[in-house]
Amino acid sequence: MLQNFVKVIVDRPLGSYHPEHKDLHYPINYGFVEGIFAPDGEEQDAYILGVDEPISEFVGKVIAVIQRKDDVEDKWVVAPDGVYYTIEEIKKQVDFQEKYFDISIGLIGE
Repeated sequence: MLQNFVKVIVDRPLGSYHPEHKDLHYPINYGFVEGIFAPDGEEQDAYILGVDEPISEFVGKVIAVIQRKDDVEDKWVVAPDGVYYTIEEIKKQVDFQEKYFDISIGLIGE
C-alpha cells in the first residue's frame, strides 16, 4: 500500500480522546480507510501526519506502515502528497499510542 492514495475517515480528530481509554489523548488525526479490512476484522486504521487541525476526512498518500509485532494489526501512516517523515519523526508523533506495542516502521524507499 505504500505510495497509494487513500481516503481516511477520521473518527478520532486531533485534540480528542479515546472513547474507551479516557486518558488517551490524540495529538494527531486518526481514523480508518473505508472498505479495507485489517486482520482484526475492523477497517484499516491510519494516522494522519502533516495536518495540524481537526478534520473529518482526508485523502493522502500512505508513506509508512507501522507493524505491530505483538498485535494482529498494522497501522498506516498517511500524509499530504509530497510530505515525508523519517522513522524517528513518525515514532515521535505516534508514540502516544504505539508506546504500548513493539513496533517497526517501513517507509517508502526501504
